[in-house]
Amino acid sequence: MFISEALTDFLEHLEVESGRSQKTIINYQLYLERFIDFAGDIPVDKITSELIRQYRLWLNRYKNDNTGESLSLITQSYHLIALRGLLTYLSRRDIKSLAADKIILPKTVRKQVTFLQYDEVLRMIEQIPTDTESGLRDRAIVELLFSSGLRVSELVNLNRDHINLTRREFMVRGKGQKDRPVFISKGAAKHVSTYLNSRTDSLPALFLSCSKRTITPSTSGDYRRLSARSIQRMVSQYARLAGITKHVSPHTMRHSFATDLLMNGADLRSVQSMLGHSNISTTQVYTHVTDQHLKDIHERFHSDT
Repeated sequence: MFISEALTDFLEHLEVESGRSQKTIINYQLYLERFIDFAGDIPVDKITSELIRQYRLWLNRYKNDNTGESLSLITQSYHLIALRGLLTYLSRRDIKSLAADKIILPKTVRKQVTFLQYDEVLRMIEQIPTDTESGLRDRAIVELLFSSGLRVSELVNLNRDHINLTRREFMVRGKGQKDRPVFISKGAAKHVSTYLNSRTDSLPALFLSCSKRTITPSTSGDYRRLSARSIQRMVSQYARLAGITKHVSPHTMRHSFATDLLMNGADLRSVQSMLGHSNISTTQVYTHVTDQHLKDIHERFHSDT
């Protein structure tokens, strides 16, 4: 079996049997096609430890033809993770190739997460005008992001009937097609309700673009659903207006949600569940941001000798 054939089978396996998202499948395809660019469409039993060593060197020296940018260490790791996934798949099918555990991932240092303090969130919210439909929408989005910890991809796919504003809880399908419960504050529910009451349309999307577009057969249905990119621009704009100099994105609001929970006493496992992390090691990236909070508690409550 040649790599190209194995790749096709593997991508179908990810879609049908593993239930991975289309974005994940597209990324795996990109990373594995890059391996084919390096090694050629060779038989899978010709993948050796020496070939992997040369491939890692190639990745480290890789330059984008258009931008001249090299690959970060974490991106190089993603390439190797995809290749390990392919090799594991081949092993399960009893197809001879290199054992996946022969590929050792490089040690990477996680970037520190950027988050907002509660007062910074309030400053952002104060910049949002609420005398227009778009302002009501933006206020509802920022409140919902901070209250729920939703990923922006999850938020833009919400429909009106997905969210229960009375119970202030609903289910969302996140990464890996996994469902998890989402809870929102009274304030967030109130602002989402206010925004919805200001609308005169009957479109299903929870959040709409306020720009007017011509409806055509190809754009009907979700033609006015607000995009993730629009939300990114909006959040960044209000952060600048609030005088916040750090880079602020919708994911920053997710980080802020998790940090706020931990700093107010939530346990790590509960935060893991609310974020939809499959592995608690992913959630542990937030623990270092609460160190100062723990230090303050130590100073206040520990007896001094």
